Amino acid sequence: MTTTKFPSLGPQATVPDILKMSPDAGAALMQLHEALMRAPSALSEGEREMIAAYVSGLNACRYCYGVHSETTKAYGTPATVVDRMVNDLNGAGVDARMLPILQVARKLTKEPASLTATDTQAVYDAGWDEKALHDAIMVVCCFNFMNRLLEGHGAHGNDEMYKQRGPMLKKYGYLPLIRLLKPENQ
Repeated sequence: MTTTKFPSLGPQATVPDILKMSPDAGAALMQLHEALMRAPSALSEGEREMIAAYVSGLNACRYCYGVHSETTKAYGTPATVVDRMVNDLNGAGVDARMLPILQVARKLTKEPASLTATDTQAVYDAGWDEKALHDAIMVVCCFNFMNRLLEGHGAHGNDEMYKQRGPMLKKYGYLPLIRLLKPENQ
């Protein structure tokens, strides 16, 4: 009996390995990531990476949580904050302005239909506008998708890979991953 969900991917499958199965869709997905995570927004790149890490932690997606928590740290968020926010958001030391954004992220991840106008008003009261909330929601949706994609394919990664990829994402963004989707002979 096999211990991997996709034997052709092997036990150390990565995002590019999975996306190579549908390279056109994979390239579009990485372009979406670049637009959501690196385009101008009231939310900094580091804040968007924090949302990605938080959602991935809530979903217990080891791969995405590992990579995006390291990316969040590379943007300057203290390791103690990143390491604690999934289990104790209010006590983790997250910036007060980010708390309502992350509370919305939690509801959209765990119980999407439970999100209320009171929740979104808390975001506005913290000084964010509708576009910032929209951007946050887009990141939440993207990483809920990615968490299911990676867990469905059995990708888990390891600490060494997370520590390497996090700073690389900060430096280069998501578009370089598209090159990795091309067949080896091109």
